[in-house]
Amino acid sequence: MKLHELSPNEGSVKESYRRGRGTGSGNGKTAGKGHKGQNARSGGGVRPGFTGGQLPLYRKLPKRGFHNKFGVTYAIVNVDALNQFEDGATVDAEALLESGIISKVCDGVKILGEGEITKKLTVKAAVFSETAKGKIEAAGGKTEVI
Repeated sequence: MKLHELSPNEGSVKESYRRGRGTGSGNGKTAGKGHKGQNARSGGGVRPGFTGGQLPLYRKLPKRGFHNKFGVTYAIVNVDALNQFEDGATVDAEALLESGIISKVCDGVKILGEGEITKKLTVKAAVFSETAKGKIEAAGGKTEVI
């Protein structure tokens, strides 16, 4: 293959669209804007969602939902996911992120008690459920609330 034989993939390159360059181009004279009217004028057109002066759809529909600005969201981890760490390791938010157990730390990490733990770990988190705390300590580990 030589440089002069290279070509772009089929359909990946569009021809440029030159407006108002004579009637022969197919886009001359009014340049695709039709005759007169708001949309033909400079700066013309209406905003998205404008329905010609009648009550717009987004105002007809009822408001839904509630966002609690004092609410707290935790990244949730079950006890059985902690088995992939080595015995005696310290597990905190950074370790959980690196191992891929959680994708992001929201307002902290919450440890729940689903599954069994066999390793002796020191777990640091914002919140522990009672069952998770019991299982970690029964396996010989420690829990620390951050």
